[in-house]
Amino acid sequence: MNSDLSSYFPIALQFILAAGFVGLTMFVTHVVGPNLRTRKKLKPFESGINPSGNARQPFAIKYFLTAILFVLFDVEVIFLYPWAINYRELGVYGILTMVIFLGLLLSGFFYIIRKGALDWDQ
Repeated sequence: MNSDLSSYFPIALQFILAAGFVGLTMFVTHVVGPNLRTRKKLKPFESGINPSGNARQPFAIKYFLTAILFVLFDVEVIFLYPWAINYRELGVYGILTMVIFLGLLLSGFFYIIRKGALDWDQ
Protein backbone atom coordinates (compact mmCIF):
# COMPACT_ATOMS: atom_id res chain seq x y z
CA MET A 1 0.00 0.00 0.00
CA ASN A 2 2.81 2.39 0.86
CA SER A 3 4.53 1.80 -2.49
CA ASP A 4 1.30 2.73 -4.31
CA LEU A 5 1.14 6.12 -2.60
CA SER A 6 4.84 6.79 -3.06
CA SER A 7 4.49 6.35 -6.81
CA TYR A 8 2.24 9.45 -6.84
CA PHE A 9 4.80 11.60 -5.05
CA PRO A 10 6.45 13.02 -8.22
CA ILE A 11 3.04 14.00 -9.60
CA ALA A 12 2.04 15.68 -6.35
CA LEU A 13 5.39 17.45 -6.16
CA GLN A 14 5.04 18.74 -9.72
CA PHE A 15 1.51 19.96 -8.99
CA ILE A 16 2.65 21.76 -5.84
CA LEU A 17 5.57 23.38 -7.65
CA ALA A 18 3.36 24.49 -10.56
CA ALA A 19 0.70 25.93 -8.24
CA GLY A 20 3.38 27.64 -6.15
CA PHE A 21 4.97 29.16 -9.25
CA VAL A 22 1.62 30.51 -10.45
CA GLY A 23 0.76 31.90 -7.03
CA LEU A 24 4.18 33.47 -6.57
CA THR A 25 4.13 35.01 -10.05
CA MET A 26 0.68 36.51 -9.50
CA PHE A 27 1.68 37.87 -6.11
CA VAL A 28 4.93 39.42 -7.34
CA THR A 29 3.29 41.05 -10.38
CA HIS A 30 0.56 42.45 -8.15
CA VAL A 31 3.03 43.92 -5.66
CA VAL A 32 5.75 45.10 -8.06
CA GLY A 33 3.63 46.09 -11.09
CA PRO A 34 2.24 49.57 -11.63
CA ASN A 35 -1.23 50.34 -10.34
CA LEU A 36 -2.37 53.35 -12.35
CA ARG A 37 -6.09 53.96 -12.57
CA THR A 38 -6.73 56.78 -14.98
CA ARG A 39 -9.86 57.47 -16.98
CA LYS A 40 -8.11 56.51 -20.21
CA LYS A 41 -6.78 53.25 -18.77
CA LEU A 42 -10.18 52.20 -17.39
CA LYS A 43 -11.93 52.87 -20.72
CA PRO A 44 -12.86 49.65 -22.62
CA PHE A 45 -10.47 48.84 -25.44
CA GLU A 46 -11.63 46.64 -28.29
CA SER A 47 -8.87 46.20 -30.87
CA GLY A 48 -8.35 49.91 -31.40
CA ILE A 49 -12.03 50.58 -32.16
CA ASN A 50 -13.92 53.01 -29.96
CA PRO A 51 -16.80 51.21 -28.26
CA SER A 52 -20.27 52.11 -29.44
CA GLY A 53 -23.66 50.83 -28.36
CA ASN A 54 -24.57 48.29 -25.74
CA ALA A 55 -22.18 45.40 -25.16
CA ARG A 56 -25.07 43.24 -23.91
CA GLN A 57 -26.94 42.96 -27.20
CA PRO A 58 -27.83 39.39 -28.16
CA PHE A 59 -26.17 37.60 -31.05
CA ALA A 60 -26.74 34.32 -32.85
CA ILE A 61 -26.61 31.12 -30.82
CA LYS A 62 -24.70 29.50 -33.70
CA TYR A 63 -21.43 30.81 -32.21
CA PHE A 64 -22.04 28.99 -28.94
CA LEU A 65 -23.30 25.86 -30.67
CA THR A 66 -20.27 25.66 -32.94
CA ALA A 67 -17.89 26.18 -30.00
CA ILE A 68 -19.60 23.50 -27.91
CA LEU A 69 -19.60 21.03 -30.81
CA PHE A 70 -15.91 21.72 -31.45
CA VAL A 71 -15.04 21.06 -27.81
CA LEU A 72 -17.21 17.94 -27.74
CA PHE A 73 -15.63 16.35 -30.80
CA ASP A 74 -12.16 17.55 -29.87
CA VAL A 75 -12.37 15.87 -26.47
CA GLU A 76 -13.75 12.69 -28.04
CA VAL A 77 -10.79 12.51 -30.42
CA ILE A 78 -8.45 12.70 -27.42
CA PHE A 79 -9.64 9.19 -26.53
CA LEU A 80 -8.02 7.92 -29.74
CA TYR A 81 -4.51 8.62 -28.45
CA PRO A 82 -4.31 5.92 -25.74
CA TRP A 83 -5.83 3.42 -28.15
CA ALA A 84 -3.26 4.29 -30.83
CA ILE A 85 -0.44 3.75 -28.33
CA ASN A 86 -1.75 0.37 -27.10
CA TYR A 87 -3.56 -1.07 -30.10
CA ARG A 88 -1.23 -4.08 -30.40
CA GLU A 89 -1.70 -5.10 -26.78
CA LEU A 90 -5.48 -4.66 -26.99
CA GLY A 91 -5.84 -7.07 -29.90
CA VAL A 92 -9.16 -7.78 -31.56
CA TYR A 93 -11.12 -6.58 -28.52
CA GLY A 94 -9.44 -3.16 -28.73
CA ILE A 95 -10.12 -2.86 -32.44
CA LEU A 96 -13.77 -3.85 -31.94
CA THR A 97 -14.30 -1.33 -29.14
CA MET A 98 -12.63 1.42 -31.17
CA VAL A 99 -14.82 0.64 -34.19
CA ILE A 100 -17.88 0.94 -31.95
CA PHE A 101 -16.55 4.18 -30.47
CA LEU A 102 -15.82 5.69 -33.88
CA GLY A 103 -19.21 4.52 -35.15
CA LEU A 104 -20.97 6.32 -32.31
CA LEU A 105 -18.81 9.40 -32.85
CA LEU A 106 -19.54 9.49 -36.58
CA SER A 107 -23.25 8.84 -36.04
CA GLY A 108 -23.35 11.86 -33.72
CA PHE A 109 -21.47 13.92 -36.30
CA PHE A 110 -23.85 12.94 -39.09
CA TYR A 111 -26.80 13.65 -36.79
CA ILE A 112 -25.69 17.25 -36.16
CA ILE A 113 -25.06 17.72 -39.88
CA ARG A 114 -28.54 16.39 -40.70
CA LYS A 115 -30.13 18.64 -38.07
CA GLY A 116 -28.37 21.65 -39.62
CA ALA A 117 -26.35 22.60 -36.58
CA LEU A 118 -23.43 23.64 -38.76
CA ASP A 119 -25.44 25.58 -41.37
CA TRP A 120 -24.59 29.25 -41.02
CA ASP A 121 -27.01 30.49 -43.67
CA GLN A 122 -30.11 30.07 -41.49
